[in-house]
Amino acid sequence: MYEYAIAWEWLNFAVRWLHVITAIAWIGSSFYFIALDLGLVKRPGLPVGAYGEEWQVHGGGFYHIQKYLVAPASMPEHLTWFKWESYATWLSGFALLAVVYYGGADLFLIDRTVLDIEPWQAIALSVGSLAVGWILYDLLCKSPLGRNTWGLMAFLYVVLIAMAWGYTQVFTGRAAFLHLGAFTATIMSANVFFIIIPNQKIVVADLIAGRTPDPKYGVIAKQRSLHNNYLTLPVIFFMLSNHYPLAFATEFNWIIAALVFLMGVTIRHWFNTTHARKGKPTWTWLVTVLLFIVIMWLSTVPKVLTGEEEQVGLSTREQTFVANGHFEAVRDVVQGRCSMCHAAEPVWEGIARAPKNVKLETDGEIAAHAREIYLQAGRSHAMPPGNITDLSSEERKLLVAWYETTVEGK
Repeated sequence: MYEYAIAWEWLNFAVRWLHVITAIAWIGSSFYFIALDLGLVKRPGLPVGAYGEEWQVHGGGFYHIQKYLVAPASMPEHLTWFKWESYATWLSGFALLAVVYYGGADLFLIDRTVLDIEPWQAIALSVGSLAVGWILYDLLCKSPLGRNTWGLMAFLYVVLIAMAWGYTQVFTGRAAFLHLGAFTATIMSANVFFIIIPNQKIVVADLIAGRTPDPKYGVIAKQRSLHNNYLTLPVIFFMLSNHYPLAFATEFNWIIAALVFLMGVTIRHWFNTTHARKGKPTWTWLVTVLLFIVIMWLSTVPKVLTGEEEQVGLSTREQTFVANGHFEAVRDVVQGRCSMCHAAEPVWEGIARAPKNVKLETDGEIAAHAREIYLQAGRSHAMPPGNITDLSSEERKLLVAWYETTVEGK
């Protein structure tokens, strides 16, 4: 069993590394072609059918690039397809989802204080939501609403907010954010697999057969590519969020997710406008910063929204008890709720090493990791995963009071 846990941990690392590599390849090529497309210049003397051209310098040489809006007059001898970057990113991401969240459903996927379900039910909801999300999105794009690109994007934003809220009602906060990223990434990769590449293949087939390609296929692919453009940065945020409990494990996490999608739009708008040589809308960065400040504020669960009188919630006597150095109560909470995993020899099944090598068995170790305890188990509900050891709200308040009154001296 010990060997199995070690092998599973290394499999986790290997698949995660693969996912990062493929994501870099996909996002890098996507960002490059978006910038190239927006920077194309129309000049006299372009070949028939050419939409624009661009001169670039890189790696000690010059590149002369021309784009044909529909297709050139004849099929080029060499044609490079950009598709496997997208496919490999999704496949490796789903593999990582299976290794971490399906293989460790009791720890990372299910929070029985949110929804008490069996692992197979949680996994079915996970897979089903990804499939249904793509089907719903595709039907919307093909509906009359799909003719209005920006109206469609506004409606899709509402759908994404609804999914953010829905995931937080089913899974742990960590898993909810991860699934929101997977939900969005599934749409993006499926756009490439089911729409963009097939449409390009139709155009290629027409060229080979000597037919004039129908421009509608390029228009459809262009719309899906635009959606992918604005969805990329939020996906990256959700993929990284599992390291930051104040993002995913607080009460207003679904609102935070909604604001993240808006930040993705504002950031991409700056790059898109700049690459199109239409100015530098610096106001987008101000909006992004303001949205991020709101996110930071929401992560503290402000009492003006929750109606709570005090965030800490301990009586004056209890706070004095903690501040006066009575460490025993805090030690009992940490050792009783955390040290079965965070130990030199973890006793929790399937865990061979203390997560992130954080051990919480001695007074010195608890004191050394006071800040992490405060953020992960006090200010947020990231730990224990899925609240598997039933850490109570009173115990969480005790940890908050200990850190704020004793460690920080507040």
